[in-house]
Amino acid sequence: MARTLSARDITILKKLAPEWEGADCSESGTAYRSILPPVANHYATDAADFRRRCERLTAEELADLLALIDAGEESLCCLRQDYFTELYGMTAAVLGDDAAAALLTAYRTADDCFI
Repeated sequence: MARTLSARDITILKKLAPEWEGADCSESGTAYRSILPPVANHYATDAADFRRRCERLTAEELADLLALIDAGEESLCCLRQDYFTELYGMTAAVLGDDAAAALLTAYRTADDCFI
């Protein structure tokens, strides 16, 4: 389900991609509707860079993102597998195996891609 990013979402997006200038997506011309796909697809140079960016998040911010994923408000299907693997590993390290397992289930069942 696509959404309009909240002030909290924008704060997280800016933390993950400080070079983002708050403009619309350069490719589609529309506002971002998710956090992780734009970071992975427009700002991170590779999977390792994506992980470094995600490591900037506090445990609370990461948990907030996972709650959005669980609610169907944050897209995962636009993440390449190698990028997802980095997010999965970081989630296990920061929030534990149960959180990582829930994230994996969400990734496997994701069928809508909105950036």
